[in-house]
Amino acid sequence: MKGTVVEDPEFTDVIENITVAAGRNVKFACSVKNLGTYKVAWMHFEQSAILTVHNHVITRNPRISVTHDKHRTWFLHISNVQEEDKGRYMCQINTVTAKTQFGYLHVVVPPNIDDSLSSSDVIVREGANETLTCKATGSPTPNVKWKRDDNTKITINKTLSVLEWEGETLDLTRISRLDMGAYLCIASNGVPPTVSKRIKVSVDFPPMLWIPHQLVGAPLAYSVTLECFTEAHPSSLNYWTREDGHMIHESHKYHTENIVGSPSYKTHMRLSIANIQNSDYGTYKCVAKNPRGETDGTIRLYTSSPPTTSPKPTTTEATSRVKDTQWNVGDNALNNSVYGNPSSLTVHLTDKGSKYQSNLNEIDKSEQKLNSDTDSKGGSIGYEYPSVESRAANQIGRTTLFSIALLIRCALR
Repeated sequence: MKGTVVEDPEFTDVIENITVAAGRNVKFACSVKNLGTYKVAWMHFEQSAILTVHNHVITRNPRISVTHDKHRTWFLHISNVQEEDKGRYMCQINTVTAKTQFGYLHVVVPPNIDDSLSSSDVIVREGANETLTCKATGSPTPNVKWKRDDNTKITINKTLSVLEWEGETLDLTRISRLDMGAYLCIASNGVPPTVSKRIKVSVDFPPMLWIPHQLVGAPLAYSVTLECFTEAHPSSLNYWTREDGHMIHESHKYHTENIVGSPSYKTHMRLSIANIQNSDYGTYKCVAKNPRGETDGTIRLYTSSPPTTSPKPTTTEATSRVKDTQWNVGDNALNNSVYGNPSSLTVHLTDKGSKYQSNLNEIDKSEQKLNSDTDSKGGSIGYEYPSVESRAANQIGRTTLFSIALLIRCALR
C-alpha cells in the first residue's frame, strides 16, 4: 500500500523521580507509542549497566525485573532497595538515533551507629582526659549529638557546661567523679527511626572520708551510733576497728551498716554500740579501701553525764506550834544562801507557825528527801529539803540544818 507512513516511536510521558527508604520496593514506568519492532531497554546510568532489554533481564542482580502493559508502558521493578541502587535510570528506544529519558532514584537510609568505630564503656582515672566517639551512617548523613542519660549538664571544660553537644566526638577535659555516668550518642537524619548508643563512663579514684563528729560523748549503759561518710570508685571495702587495730564484727554489742547513697560512689558508714561500758570508751576507726588506695578516720568516744531535765524548785512546809508563844520574823525573811546564788535555801517564820521553803537546783540533777524532828519548848518542827548523793551536797545539807536550828533557838529566846 503506497502512501503508508510508519511513525517513529516516541515517549508519551516523563519518568517520575522516586524517593524511597532502603528495604522498600519501587518501580519506574516508561511510556511509549508506535514502538513497532523496536525495543525498550533499561540502564543504570552511573553504573553503566544494562539491566533489561525488551522482556529479558540482562543484569545478574536478582532484585531487578521487567514487565509491560501491551508494549505501551514498560516497568522496571527493583525490590528491597539498597543505598547503592540510587542514581539515574535511563529508558532507551533502540531507534537509529537512540531515544532516551531519565528518572532519578533517591534512596534514604535510617541512621545506624557503627559499634566497631564508636566508643564502648570506658574506665578513666580522675583528672585524666577522655574522648568519646560515635560514628553513624545513613542517607542523608546523620546528625550526631550527645547528652547525659540523667539530663544533667555535660562538663566540657572548667568554663563550659552544656545540656547537649553536637559532633561525632565528645572531649572531656580533666574528668572528675561528677562526670561519672551514662552518656547517650543520638543519631538522626529525618528518616525514622532515630537511634542511640549508651556509653557508660566510670571514674576511678581512691577513697575519701568525711567525719561529721570526731568527738562523741555518751553515758554508761546508753547506746550510741558513730558515723563516717565515704566516697570511692570502684566501691570500697568499709569496716571499723578499735585503736588496737582489731576489726569490729557484728554482735550483740556492735551493729554496722553501709548505706549506699546517690551517686552510688557515696556510702554512709554507721557503727552502733549498745549498752556502753567503761571498756567501750576510747578510739574507733572507720576504714575504706579500694584498688586505688585506702584511708581511715578516727572518732573518740568519751563518757558524759546522762541527759536530764532541770527539776522544779521543791517547796516544803512545816507547822510549828509554840506553847503560849507567838513570834513573827515577818517580811524580813532570814536567808541562808548555800552558794551565794539562786540555788539557795530560804527560811520564813510566821506568827501562825513556821514555813520552810527550799530551792536547791540541779546539784547533779537529783533529789532526795531528808526528814528530821527537833523538840523546842514542847513544839515539833518538821522540814524536808532536797539533797544530793555526792559528799559535797551532803556536807551542804548538814551545814544548813545546823544554821536552821541555831536560828530557831535565837528566835525563841
